[in-house]
Amino acid sequence: MTEPDPRPDALARTFEGERARLLALAHRVLGSWADAEDAVQETWLRLAHQEPDSIDNLRGWLTTVVGRVCLDMLRSRKGRPRSPRDDSLQDLVVVADDAPTPEDDAVLADSVGLALLMVLETLRPTERLAFVLHDVFAVPFEQIGQIVGKSTDATKMLASRARRKVRVMPQQTDRQQGRTVVDAFLMASRHGDFEALLRVLDPDVTLHSHTAHGVLVKIGATEVATAAQRGAGALRARTVRVNGEPGFLLWDTKGRPRALMACTVVGGRIVAMVSVLDPRRLAQLELPEPPRES
Repeated sequence: MTEPDPRPDALARTFEGERARLLALAHRVLGSWADAEDAVQETWLRLAHQEPDSIDNLRGWLTTVVGRVCLDMLRSRKGRPRSPRDDSLQDLVVVADDAPTPEDDAVLADSVGLALLMVLETLRPTERLAFVLHDVFAVPFEQIGQIVGKSTDATKMLASRARRKVRVMPQQTDRQQGRTVVDAFLMASRHGDFEALLRVLDPDVTLHSHTAHGVLVKIGATEVATAAQRGAGALRARTVRVNGEPGFLLWDTKGRPRALMACTVVGGRIVAMVSVLDPRRLAQLELPEPPRES
C-alpha cells in the first residue's frame, strides 16, 4: 500500500504559520482587510498548484507572490473608473477614546492611519509596493525588484520617491493635544459657536463627507465651520479614535448612529476631516456603544 505524501500537509502548515504576516503585508499595501484576505487566498491557491520540491525558500516565495498579487490589484484599481460612491476608506477601526483598553490599542496597531492612507493613495502602484515592502517589512530591494520587474537600483528609486511623498505629510499633534482640539471643535459645533470653530480649524482645512449620495468635499475654515454649525445639535456624542486619529461619534435620541468624524490635527489645529454620514456604511462598522443618558 502506497503511503500518502506528507509534503502537501507540511506545505499547508507552513502557509498557515505565515498567514498573519502575509495578511499584515497585504493590508498595508492595499489599505483594506477584505482585499488583503483576497490577496492571501489567491497566494494560497497558487501555492497549492506548486510542486513542494520546486520552492527553495518558501517564506521568500510567499512574499514575492503576495506582492505580485497586491500589485495587480493596485493596478486594477487605477485603471477602473470610480463612481461618486467610491472612496479609499475601505476599513475603519473605531474604538472609544474615553476609556481605551489594551485590546483597543492592539486593534489600532494593525490599522492604517487616515492621513497616511490618503498619502499612499496618491502613490503609483509600484511606488506604494516598494515603500511598504522595504520600509515597513524590510524586504530586500533585490527581491522587490523581482516582484515589480525592475532592477535593484530602479526599485530603490521607487521607494525613495514614495518616501519623499510620505515625508511631506504634516507631523500630527500628539494624541492628548489632538484630543483636546477635537473636543473643542465638538463643543463649538454643539453650541453653534462660529468664532470658536474658526479658532480650531486650519484656514485650508478639508472636509470629506461620505454620504449616501457620494463624497462631498468642503475646503477652507469658513465653509467647514458653516457646515459644523448645523451638525451636532442635540445629538448624543462620544469621543473615539478612528484608525488612531481623534474623532467622535454622534447618535440620535433613538440610539441610531448618525455621524462618525475623524480629524487630523497639526500644530494645534484641524487640517483634515473625514466624516461618515451614510447610514448603510455606519451600520456596517463595528462601533462603540452610545453613552448612557445621565
